[in-house]
Amino acid sequence: MAAKAVSKVSDLDGEAPESTDFANYFCTYAYIYHQKDMLEDHKRTGAYYQAVLSNKRQFQGKVVLDVGTGSGILAVFAAKAGAKKVYAVEATNMAKHARALVEHNKLSHVIEVIQGTIESIQLPEKVDIIISEWMGYFLLRESMLDSVLVARDRFLLPGGSLYPSHAAIYLAPIRSNLANQRTGEFQGSMEGWAEFLQDMQHYYQVSLDCLSDAYRNEQKDYYLHTSQWTDTHPQQMLGPASPFIKYDLHRVTLEELKAPLRSEFILHMTDGGPVDALCGFFDVWFRGSEDNPVDNEIRLSTGPDPTGATHWGQQTFPLHPPIDCAPGDRLRVSLEVARRADNQRLLQVKAGITVEGTSIYAEQSKTPRTFRWNIE
Repeated sequence: MAAKAVSKVSDLDGEAPESTDFANYFCTYAYIYHQKDMLEDHKRTGAYYQAVLSNKRQFQGKVVLDVGTGSGILAVFAAKAGAKKVYAVEATNMAKHARALVEHNKLSHVIEVIQGTIESIQLPEKVDIIISEWMGYFLLRESMLDSVLVARDRFLLPGGSLYPSHAAIYLAPIRSNLANQRTGEFQGSMEGWAEFLQDMQHYYQVSLDCLSDAYRNEQKDYYLHTSQWTDTHPQQMLGPASPFIKYDLHRVTLEELKAPLRSEFILHMTDGGPVDALCGFFDVWFRGSEDNPVDNEIRLSTGPDPTGATHWGQQTFPLHPPIDCAPGDRLRVSLEVARRADNQRLLQVKAGITVEGTSIYAEQSKTPRTFRWNIE
């Protein structure tokens, strides 16, 4: 059941998000503070600014669709680059703030803000360019790329461009204290549970022992099987990052995107272990399309950076216990990334890891070590 917007932003308005999906995902984007958090990530905002304003020729006189416009900033960039019309679509009531921003910047003659999900709206024309900041943690969390592909298939003219146009996800072996920290927090949680059981018995003469296994599994999932947002320094890396999936957003299908992602790849160890964790991040590129390539290609990277992380940070996947290896060894990783059954916007990651090479650690690594994590 979808919640109805109180008042129209445009005659082209569509439907609000389904209520559960709104509560799980869209609601935070309706707050200005959340938009501020993203806007003040200058690596993010600056990359989009450069991708648009350093490629004015590609936008001049074009019709642009901004999917998930939020504050409206990307629509404003497109208008300033010379677009003749920009449709700025936003599912939440942030659309009203976006319209206010457009009016304040005297761009209402170019930008039309539309409130509704991209799946429900109708446009009076096809578009030359689709721009969107759809990326979530580990690129795919939030599943907003689904909506961009729906927009592409419904509204993009043949030969039209997507901004960004390409993406890749990487993993790298790192040293990290996160596994030890999370193990300590898990143990502390279980000690607290033991004290809680004693208190319940002492004060109320009720035994809750029968819940201990379920509680332990809950806490183990949270502390030991959940990835963490981190700001990883390049010096933590024990070897180069390896891309395990690359996307051409003009070609990938919605069906391919929804299916579990499976990949086998090698991580080369330049330093010796132990490998405490895997560090995951993504890059996107603004290349335009084959028919309308950019003059200036822009790359937005979320990898480890000595100057600090973007708001996406990196996802660190702790290894319990860590994997021992020597310089020159290789980690063979069999990876699966799938959408969670309980919430399609969240992810579950599974990995099997084997050490290969000439070291004693490789000789001892006969069968893959298996790991799993949730990305919340």
